[in-house]
Formats: sequence, structure tokens, C-alpha cells
Amino acid sequence: MSKAVLEALKTRFGDAIWDTQSQFGDETAIVDPDKWFEIARFLKSDPRCAMNMFVDLCGVDYPDRDPRFEVVLHLRSLEKGHRIRLKTRVGDAEADTAEVDSITPIWGGANWFERETYDLMGIVFRGHPDLRRILMYPEFKGHPLRKDYPANKIQPLVELLEGPEKFAPFGPDEGMPFGRQTHEYNRDDPKMVDGREHPNPSPELPARGPAPRKSLAVKES
Repeated sequence: MSKAVLEALKTRFGDAIWDTQSQFGDETAIVDPDKWFEIARFLKSDPRCAMNMFVDLCGVDYPDRDPRFEVVLHLRSLEKGHRIRLKTRVGDAEADTAEVDSITPIWGGANWFERETYDLMGIVFRGHPDLRRILMYPEFKGHPLRKDYPANKIQPLVELLEGPEKFAPFGPDEGMPFGRQTHEYNRDDPKMVDGREHPNPSPELPARGPAPRKSLAVKES
């Protein structure tokens, strides 16, 4: 069934589909980066494809190739039961930059995946609602999954955060696209134990500490 998706892409986008591959039921299309967003939207909206599930997105570095970087997207149709791998190639060797359109407006779940790819590979996703580092700290220099990143590179020193009280908790809309509310966090709430909601909240929680050990003594008959 996935081969029908490849044929639908070729029919709709023609030369923008640079290459297709089919191996053991895994269908792959390599596409023009200028059509990346349009092709992704087609895969979700066209009833023949119905790719309503975003699975994964990542970047791959090929330092000896031009364009240098590859963006890889995995999609699945829960309705049709088929899947596809979509690839595009980006990167300006002279400027040492790589850009492609964000697909977060199509699949909200791509938000953090694009941020991670930007953070570790330096690929910029145009139109992303909040493109910033997600694993490395803001002062980090460079992108550590690039093949030419020096393993012995010294990073700038930053203030060491010690103790949970110095870590700012997530705000109610932190990390969620389009300002959706995720949760309200109150460390002093009596229903919270070690930062997690107690499974059986009650007015009086037992004092924290090690659980009492059960006696293994054998009763005399």
C-alpha cells in the first residue's frame, strides 16, 4: 500500500520527488527542500495517504557531500496502516548553514524534534514557533552531533545549579506549541510528594522516611 503513496507523490509533485526507494515494505521518498512543507502537508491531508501520525524526525550529517545535511521524517497512517520515510537534503557548504521549513504547523508533535535537530545539528527550521536549544544549555557553542565538532572542545563556564530549589519548574505553557496549558505546579501543595502528585492524596500524609522493616521472627507453636 505504501507504494501507492509514492506514486501519488510522483503524480502530484513530479520533479520535486528526486528519488524513491522501496525495501522490505519501507518506502522512502527524497524530495526537493523547497517543497518540503507542501509535500508533508499533502501526505497528511490527501485521503490516499492520510499520514495522520508523526513518528520521528532527525538530522544526519554527511560532511563530504553537498548538500551536507539530510532531514529524515517518519510518518504513519493509522487509518490506512502504511508508513513512509521522507528525506530532504539541505546545507550551504560555504556559509555553513542549513535551513528547511518547519512542519510543526502540520504535526504539533514535531516541535521538540525540530528543536533537538537544531540544537545538535544546527539545522534551522523556518517558521518554528520557538526554535531554541532543548538539550544543550543556552551558552553552548556549536552543535555537538556534527561530524566536525571537536570532541575536546572547551565550552564556556556557566553558573552551577545545585539543589532542586534552583531549577525553575516548567511554566504552564512551557514547551507546548501554541500556548496550550499543560499543568499547574506548586511545590508546596500537600498533594505533592518529591515533586510528584501523591497517588492517594489525603489531609494527612505519612511522614517521609524509610519504610519499617517487617519482622521475620518465627512464632513458636
